[in-house]
Amino acid sequence: MEKRKIEIMDTTLRDGEQTSGVSFSAAEKLTIAQLLLEELNIDRIEIASARVSEGEFQGVKGIMTWANEKEYANRIEVLTFVDGGLSIDWMKKAGAKVQNLLTKGSLNHLTHQLKKTPEQHFTEIAQAIALAQENNIETNVYLEDWSNGMRNSPEYVFQYLDFLTKQPIKRVLLPDTLGVLIPSETFEFISKIIARYPNTHFDFHAHNDYDLSIANVMEAVKAGIQGLHVTVNGMGERAGNAPLESTVAVINDFLPEIKISVKESSLYSVSKLVETFTGYRIPANKPIVGDNVFTQTAGIHADGDNKNNLYFNDLLPERFGRKRKYALGKTSGKANIEKNLQELGLKLNPEDLKLVTQRIIELGDKKETVTKEDLPYIISDVLDSQTYEERIVVESYVLVHAKGMRPSTTLCLKIDGEIIEENAQGDGQFDAFMNALAKIYKSKKMELPKLTDYAVRIPPGSSSDALCETIITWTNHGKEFKTRGLDSDQTVAAIIATQKMLNVVTAQKQ
Repeated sequence: MEKRKIEIMDTTLRDGEQTSGVSFSAAEKLTIAQLLLEELNIDRIEIASARVSEGEFQGVKGIMTWANEKEYANRIEVLTFVDGGLSIDWMKKAGAKVQNLLTKGSLNHLTHQLKKTPEQHFTEIAQAIALAQENNIETNVYLEDWSNGMRNSPEYVFQYLDFLTKQPIKRVLLPDTLGVLIPSETFEFISKIIARYPNTHFDFHAHNDYDLSIANVMEAVKAGIQGLHVTVNGMGERAGNAPLESTVAVINDFLPEIKISVKESSLYSVSKLVETFTGYRIPANKPIVGDNVFTQTAGIHADGDNKNNLYFNDLLPERFGRKRKYALGKTSGKANIEKNLQELGLKLNPEDLKLVTQRIIELGDKKETVTKEDLPYIISDVLDSQTYEERIVVESYVLVHAKGMRPSTTLCLKIDGEIIEENAQGDGQFDAFMNALAKIYKSKKMELPKLTDYAVRIPPGSSSDALCETIITWTNHGKEFKTRGLDSDQTVAAIIATQKMLNVVTAQKQ
């Protein structure tokens, strides 16, 4: 059976820019337009609203200059208005060739916003279409609030479509302007319209106010729609529009009779670029492009994947230019850790793997996840901790740092079972800790090694909540050695490194 082709129209640069606080520069618009058409192979893009601003005009002009060189001009669309020819004049100066004319698709909007009769509105629309035709500009027509029109004034919608389908236009665009449709209505309304006007091209434009945009997209396709409007990352006014990435995945996986031209493997890279340009962050759990959607956290899932990919579905990350990850944290099992070790080219014996697993669980109680990049640090910390007996333990401490006061530490140290407590001030929290430690050692007539170097590092590519590895160099009777501490808090990591030093020195004396 030959597949039915559906056009994908991306309106990130027009409707997506109506996301609160988002505005693209002319250069950003050009870059995104190029990626949408050439990297993703989107059929059409809507890039601006006419007459909005000088910046918008320059953005459209720049895109059209490039598009004309590439022969893409008829794939680029601009939202226009019934305004006595002002939008057409704006488009001519900008070089745009396709207008998406905004008109009223419900009697409610027509009566209360324009305060006109249907006949008056239709006359003005016919004039706008004719003027566009005279200037070699192709016309598509939006029926704003069409979904409420079908609910509350269907006789007006069909009166309008009877008129509109006889005009020299390319497409009729059906927006769920307020995001109110439920899937059954979407199927019913579009089915009725396509049955009545089988020779007209209809697009569906979903909004996501009830989180139903993708469900409505599916029903629109089943009803026979010929085009769909989407935005990258689901950007748009209020709750946004139907997300491009989810629309593509759903069509490819659940509507086998439909053919689209979008290149799946580039969805993620374009999504991340749009995120960067807008500062509009993608939720970590957003399907297809969210940071966490291809990450297994539970150890049982990693174990199942090891045995027969038991927790895979058709949304394989490689389809979208991504990789599956196995999170490390308090819910991790050995299978998660082994998966990450494989990627790093590391292997541990069963006993060491058990110790590393336990350490990751402990760290996970303090920090939501541990990254793959943290693993070598954790392994080093765990294996290093096995080389000595812990005769000296930092039982507890209080670190105080207040404005206008010197930092202070109250330290409780256990030496061979004896608890000793001291308080001291210092130039910083760790310095205060070391001063309190020095008091304890002096009271016990014990000698502390000299701290000669202090370094902190985090794994490459880690975020601000990454694990810190504190490496301290000590000198004891002319011999130099290093100890490491690992924690999400730099000072705590230094204290851990110091406790290791105390036990190393004690072991050397035996």
